[in-house]
Amino acid sequence: MNRRRNGLRRTTAVAATSLTVALAAGVPAVAAGPAEGADLVAITVESGELRLSFRSDGQDRADPRSVRFTTSGSPVGVVPDDPAFAFLGRPGKPVWSLQDGSPFSAFDTTAITEGEVTLELTSMEGPGTFAAYTLSEWGRPRLLLDSDGRRSTSLPAGHRVGGVVWLFDAAGEYRMTLRATSRSGATTLRDSATYTVAVPAAQPPEADVAGQEPATTKQAAGETASGAAAAKKATAAASPSPPAAGTTVIADGHVDMGPQLDGGALRIRLKDDSTTPPTWRELADVTLKVTDKARIDVPDGSGYAFLGKAGDKVYLLPQSQQAGIVWPGWNTQHESLADGTRGDVTWRLKQVDGPGEFKLFLTGSFGTPEVIFDSAESLPQRLGIAPNTHAHGNWAFTETGVYRLTVEMTAATTAGRTVADTRILTFAVGDATTTDDSTGGTATGTDSGGDDLARTGTDVMSIVAGGTLLLATGTAIVVLARRRRDQPKPS
Repeated sequence: MNRRRNGLRRTTAVAATSLTVALAAGVPAVAAGPAEGADLVAITVESGELRLSFRSDGQDRADPRSVRFTTSGSPVGVVPDDPAFAFLGRPGKPVWSLQDGSPFSAFDTTAITEGEVTLELTSMEGPGTFAAYTLSEWGRPRLLLDSDGRRSTSLPAGHRVGGVVWLFDAAGEYRMTLRATSRSGATTLRDSATYTVAVPAAQPPEADVAGQEPATTKQAAGETASGAAAAKKATAAASPSPPAAGTTVIADGHVDMGPQLDGGALRIRLKDDSTTPPTWRELADVTLKVTDKARIDVPDGSGYAFLGKAGDKVYLLPQSQQAGIVWPGWNTQHESLADGTRGDVTWRLKQVDGPGEFKLFLTGSFGTPEVIFDSAESLPQRLGIAPNTHAHGNWAFTETGVYRLTVEMTAATTAGRTVADTRILTFAVGDATTTDDSTGGTATGTDSGGDDLARTGTDVMSIVAGGTLLLATGTAIVVLARRRRDQPKPS
């Protein structure tokens, strides 16, 4: 199959989910914070008692009974014709997702120091069925809970299971009671909590015309005046520290690449969450080290042929966080963007300098890969990113060595000017690859009055307004708008 597009922009809806959390009266507002995400199920011990809670980014825990979770009105897709997903029901049946592989959907037992925790689905009321599962690096499901099948799962103490997909197969309201049991020696502790999830009926989508974003994209992106104001309040609650200087090698933990407005100019920097508060670093001062822990075999199946032949070795930084591996993402959450820009940020991959190929792709709820960037195809390639987005993907490298990715980000200011910046993001792939001379990069900034770039993007955002929160870590509408070449060549 010829995967080149010869200048055509492809707009693909990868996932259609959002997450609205409505807080009951008297519950403190939950604000977007550290990019580590939040925990849908947080299990802790307080004064000798087990507690099962909901916890948002860097905030106090909340009783799940005081929170109402709402999916988007559109199904994330249909059950695939794949035996591995048979627990979801018959192929072709539409399903709704609370989150889609985002860092928000996590089971957290890091506060439990020893033993194991059993999480049970003790009861469920609702119009359909429910299943919770995780996906491997290659999109293979591991079932955790299933309302018409597996009703309990064992979680190791001291771990955080991220990227949990919650699926529902009918519109309506669900009430699910979970019970956590912690066993350590002769001590057994228990607690239960009820989660309420509303699944709105699907609305017919408007036609998606080439070069025109769907109406749902604008709605999710918060382009109304109230939505923009709310986004500013959310980001202001977690304003990061100034950029740091000095060469830094990061081999583990969470980082995000993202633009800022600095004195009216756009600057791409890297947000390092290993410090408190997070540190924004210059890209020229950072190398992301990809250790041999990230080395993995390309699986069977034509869906992953873009990575190579089945059994080939690649280095993969996965979409969901894994201990001992750096977890890079991208965001447009800096306060300066909320105050000074409007519309999407366009991310261009302009050049890749390295010994092998670089790929960036997303994994949907059913494990299907969707390629964003591929250095084996013509460059530049581009992705539109909606305001206040925080997202993660799978970063793959086919050979060991140093890779320098020339990236450009472009935005429109509230005054109507187009600002841009170009930097080099550096990866050192493989344990044997030295980082001594891997850092370094150039930067250029532009400022003009027009912008003809596409306005679709990854619409994952946080809005706090009127007691309702649309969390940045839930995957809303994921729409990829890519132009394989900025100018098409004659055929």
